[in-house]
Amino acid sequence: MSAASLRRAARESVSGLPRAFWWLWASTLVNRLGAFVATFMTLYLTLDRGYSASFAGLVVALHGLGGVVSSLVAGVMTDRLGRRPTMLAANVSTALSVALLGFMEHPAAIAAVAGLVGMASNASRPAVSAMMADIVPPEDRVRAFALNYWAINLGFGISSVVAGVVAEYSYLAGFLGEAALTLLCALLVFAKLPESRPVKEEPEEPEPEIGLGTVLRDGRFMAVVGLSFLISLIFTQGSVGLPVAMGQAGFSPGDYGLVVAANGLLIVILQIPVTRFIEHRDPTRLLVISALLAGYGFAMTAFAGSLWAYALTVCVWTLAEIVNSPTQMGLVVRLSPVHGRGRYQGMYTMSWAVAALVAPLMAGFVIDRYGAGWLWGATGVLGTVAGAGYWLLMRGLPGGADAVAASGSGTGVAEPAPAAAEA
Repeated sequence: MSAASLRRAARESVSGLPRAFWWLWASTLVNRLGAFVATFMTLYLTLDRGYSASFAGLVVALHGLGGVVSSLVAGVMTDRLGRRPTMLAANVSTALSVALLGFMEHPAAIAAVAGLVGMASNASRPAVSAMMADIVPPEDRVRAFALNYWAINLGFGISSVVAGVVAEYSYLAGFLGEAALTLLCALLVFAKLPESRPVKEEPEEPEPEIGLGTVLRDGRFMAVVGLSFLISLIFTQGSVGLPVAMGQAGFSPGDYGLVVAANGLLIVILQIPVTRFIEHRDPTRLLVISALLAGYGFAMTAFAGSLWAYALTVCVWTLAEIVNSPTQMGLVVRLSPVHGRGRYQGMYTMSWAVAALVAPLMAGFVIDRYGAGWLWGATGVLGTVAGAGYWLLMRGLPGGADAVAASGSGTGVAEPAPAAAEA
């Protein structure tokens, strides 16, 4: 491809999106530049504080438990109070709790505050996703979600390297740095982002309210949530199982930071062109292939013995992330009704939060009891199950693969779901 073609493709990838999207994108980037706790909590507890892998897994699991609770609460807040107030409350709370966590000494206090951090940091996600669906035209949503994911990983790639170096000198500096950047994110939201919650028009006949019960009874959407949980359970091992395994193998926090930075770097380089390549391809194949790549990419870690080998495994499962993220988000957008986006996005976000709860417990138990090799073997099994699940789901979905492939240019409105007048 010529330089002119590359420039044209880059312009087409970023052009035509509303100004508010780019401020939302910038807030995401700033937030992820400070992603220290989620990445280095396990190393902080095992290497700096001397706790076992099981205790580290318990603390990170409490961080995930906080996210499980806040996903549903924040989803309701997003629909009822608005996207902007929810993001502001989440970012300010995250900054305060992260700074507090850096000063905790007692194991019980560390565990409790980690739960608060998980609750606060996860609360903004349903609001961000809902606002993005609100402000971006339907035909541009897949591209917008891909660009937002690109920002997440650009920030993650930079922060992994910087925080890895910082962690070798002062973990407290990492906690305070994340708090400062999260406050900056809150300032961007306050100064630049208007509220985007759709205003309900008064229908001739009252529409039933969309509640959490509505989401739970939406079988197709909950199947997506379940499969998302399996996939996220695999990917979360990159921040819980991988650092413990590398630490036990004699590698330093800086080594882990460099290896895992390959994940963010590859997404920064490949996310946009790969999204353009897969945008109109069969989503069933994409979801199945990405699940298998994720599972077996992590399974390859069992055979890694050098930094280059670890980096190679990261490259494999990163490709799975690049393919899975925009494809799955297209499916989520299709199944989410306009006036229930907060609750639907909250339930979807909860799949990742539950994985953040289960994955550390799983990693700590398996590594302490059986060794890291068994953990990586389990990821291969999970990837196979998820791949089969995607294949079955897409076969039974009304409209089939073509409808999902077209969801980026559709209405983004789900088919009518059972009503429930619940919170």
